[in-house]
Formats: sequence, structure tokens, C-alpha cells
Amino acid sequence: MRDDGVTPDTKDWTWVLGRRCPECGFDAASVDPLTVGAQVRAMLPRWVAALAHPDVRVRPEPGVWSTLEYGAHVRDVFRVFDGRLASMLTSDDPLFANWDQDAAALDADYAHQDPRVVARELVEAGESVATRFDVVGPGDLGRPGRRSNGSVFTVRTLGQYFLHDVAHHLHDVGA
Repeated sequence: MRDDGVTPDTKDWTWVLGRRCPECGFDAASVDPLTVGAQVRAMLPRWVAALAHPDVRVRPEPGVWSTLEYGAHVRDVFRVFDGRLASMLTSDDPLFANWDQDAAALDADYAHQDPRVVARELVEAGESVATRFDVVGPGDLGRPGRRSNGSVFTVRTLGQYFLHDVAHHLHDVGA
């Protein structure tokens, strides 16, 4: 358990690349990687609406993030994946820096951020990563990159994995 009472998610979610997520129903393998940018943009209004709810700071149960915390996390996911995709498109088989999402939540104090600021930053970061995915062409889809834990991605699977994360968290907040 973290200092803020949330149990860290230590699952390796790369399995979503091979089968539909039973929690949210998302089928990452069916995602056309050349449409990731458009799909991100389609989700942004749902995030903005969720972050405008009056109970945005309320945790649905002990140990579970509030909508605000999930929104701040997704904003940071957009930023991290924007950087990872940029490195995959400009470098040969880059090794991604480790990103501890739980440490990031504590360090940035997600629970006490301003939801209006988070919504604005989430949209900006979402537009940025969507634009980066927009420039991906068919010849880029096989370019590799590696996470610090050894998981290997291609531009194709990075986009699919990333899109699941964003959609799954919409499911988490009921948006």
C-alpha cells in the first residue's frame, strides 16, 4: 500500500495485446494503429466531462483513485507515451526510461490538483500525442522499443497498448 492508501497496480498489462480486456471490453489487437490519434481525440471530451463532475475528488472506495487522480494519471500517460513514440520514430530500438506511475501520483499529489487545470493539461497532452501518432506511417509500424522491464513493443503494439490504457481508465471512472 502506498502512502495515500492506494494499492499499487503491479500487473503486467501487456497481455491486453493478445486478448480482449475482461474488465473494460477493449480489444487492443483490433485497433488499427494508424487511427490512434483520431481515437485519442474522440476520448478527450469524455475526460473533460468526467473531470467537471462535482464529485471529481471523491474516491469510490478506499484504495481506489478518484476521477481526478485517474485524469492526472492519463495526462501523464499521454506525456510518457508521446516521448516513447518520439524516441521510437527517431532512434533504433530505444530503451524507455522507467516510469513508476505510483511514485508519479504521490510526487505530483494527484489528489490535490485543480481538476480544471488537469482537464486543460490532459487535452493539451492528448492533442500532442495524437498528433505524433498522426505522423506514423505503415513503414513505421514495425519500429521497436523496449521498456525498462524488458517488454518489447513495436510502434503498432505501443499504440494499441497505450489506447487500451486510456480507454480502460475511462471505464474506471464510468465515463
